[in-house]
Amino acid sequence: MTHGHHAHDHHQHEHQHLAEILDLDAEVLHAHLAELTGWIDAHTGAVHDILDVGAGTGTGTFALLRAFPRSTVTAVDAAPEMLERLAAKARQHGLADRVRTVAADLDAGWPDLAPVDLAWASSSMHHMADPDAVLARLHATLRPGGLLAVVEMTSFPRFLPADVGVGRPGVEERCNALIDAERVRRLPHVEADWTARIAKAGFTVEAERTFAVDIAPPAPEATRRYAHATLSRIREKLDGLLDTDDAAALDVLLDPERPESVLRRDDLSVRTSRQGWLARRT
Repeated sequence: MTHGHHAHDHHQHEHQHLAEILDLDAEVLHAHLAELTGWIDAHTGAVHDILDVGAGTGTGTFALLRAFPRSTVTAVDAAPEMLERLAAKARQHGLADRVRTVAADLDAGWPDLAPVDLAWASSSMHHMADPDAVLARLHATLRPGGLLAVVEMTSFPRFLPADVGVGRPGVEERCNALIDAERVRRLPHVEADWTARIAKAGFTVEAERTFAVDIAPPAPEATRRYAHATLSRIREKLDGLLDTDDAAALDVLLDPERPESVLRRDDLSVRTSRQGWLARRT
């Protein structure tokens, strides 16, 4: 019973931490999201029905609702806690009538979904146990002529100047190299050839694009919280894998009481990139 209680607490903590990062990602990278949805808009006609696959807390859902003001979004995620947060935000912003949430593990079975004009899968496809099966179901769910937008993060955000590390310059880069290796070990589809996989599912790939994000100092105020949440998650994921000195340097950067903390710095930037694919169901 105790073990089950601890497992539940850990699960709740994981989801709360991830939800915080997703919300901050949306806040700090809103210009990037607008660029992404503008790219989609340039490749499609009238969009009324949208499917958000792996919606999380609604980063994509709300960006798409802004980009396509006549649309409604069906937000699908395996985590009910994420969808509750998404639905609460929809109510808060007066958008509840344009959002439907569906809790479903797409690897376990496909939910009952109506045909859509646009399907969006941002940083979700690499989490699927069988992405080929999910892509095939997306093809079937899209109306003829409908568009699939797949976005995958090619690198975690970097925030610190290269020479910063509290006595250990380069600590952020070393941590990211380790977390990238862990992702590949745990998620075998992280480095998938998405162009080939999307085409294999029956789509015609119409466009591919790399979106580089480079927000120079002084970054928006929320960047400090975004950096703290992201690096805290990396610190947890790498517990026991970091060498002692790098772990100590990271702990200093995360300590709100220390002047070196990312929560107190004015030299933070945001550097990351995402890869996008647009594909048509012909």
